[in-house]
Amino acid sequence: MTTAVAAPFRFFSLQVVTTRRLGPSLVRVTFAGPDLRAFRSDGCDQSLSLFLPHPGQSEPVVPLERGDDWWQGWRELPDGVRAVMRSYTLRALRADAEGHTTEVDIDFVLHGIGPDTSPQAGPASRWAARAATGDRVLLLGPAVADNRAIRFRPPEDTDLILLWADETALPAAAAVLESLPAGTRARVWLEVPRPGDIQDLATAADTEITWFVRDGSGVGGPGAGVTHDQGTPMALDSLRTAELPPAERPYVWIAGESGPVKQVRRHFVGERGIDCRRVTFVGYWRRGMTEEQLREQG
Repeated sequence: MTTAVAAPFRFFSLQVVTTRRLGPSLVRVTFAGPDLRAFRSDGCDQSLSLFLPHPGQSEPVVPLERGDDWWQGWRELPDGVRAVMRSYTLRALRADAEGHTTEVDIDFVLHGIGPDTSPQAGPASRWAARAATGDRVLLLGPAVADNRAIRFRPPEDTDLILLWADETALPAAAAVLESLPAGTRARVWLEVPRPGDIQDLATAADTEITWFVRDGSGVGGPGAGVTHDQGTPMALDSLRTAELPPAERPYVWIAGESGPVKQVRRHFVGERGIDCRRVTFVGYWRRGMTEEQLREQG
C-alpha cells in the first residue's frame, strides 16, 4: 500500500530481508517490498521516518486509511498501540536494471544494549536487535530523488570536505565518503561507542579518517579512550590542533547528538573562520530526550 503525504514523500510497506551485525552497537537491516519501485533518492544523508510495531503486533499501526489526516490519527492512538516512529538515515539502496529500487539498508544504533537486549533499551533498539526475516514495517520516504530531506549539499566550488559524525550519523558519513570522486580531499572525525564499531569505509577520495572510541580502551586513533564530558565531542581537541590542508572554499558537514554538533560547528565557524553558509549541521538526537519529546518541542 502507498499513501501520498506531503509530496514528494509517501509511505512504503516493507519487510525485513536480512540483518547483519556491524559491531557491538550497530546492526544493518535490509528491507524490501513491491512498494519500493516508487522509492527515489539521490542523497547521501537521506532522512527517513520508520514506523515499527510493538512486541506482539504483526505490523505497525498507522491509520493510513485517514489519508492526509494520518498524522493526527496516529497521535490519537494509545501509546501501546500506535507504531513507534523513529528518524533514520538511508545507508544504501539497490535498484534493478530498469532503475526501480528493490532494497534499502538502514543501520540501527543499539542504544544502551550492547550485543544483547536490555530492559533499558529504547523500543527501536529492541526491535532492531530482534529483527528477523519477514518482520513488517512502514517507511515514510521520498518518491522524488532530489528532496528537502537531503542535507549534504557541498557547493560546486568546494575544494575540501570536512566531516564530523557520531554513531547515529555514521551511516550518512559512510555514504558520503562512498560518493566522493577520486581527487576530492576530505578530512573526517568519527565517534563510536566501542572499538568493534569501527568500520572499514570505502572511498576513492583523498581521505584521512580519525576514529574516537568512547569506552576508554584507547583503541581507534588519536584521542580514543580519553576521559571527557559526555556532552563534549571527543574530537574537539583533535580538531583544534589539526593542520588542515590549504583550502579556499571548504565545506563542512556535522551530524549527531545536538550538543557536540553545536560545539563542532562553533569551532569551524568561530575558531577556523569558515563561512557559516558552507557549514551544514544536523542534530539527529538530544541527550536525555526521546524523539517523541523532541517532536513535542517542535
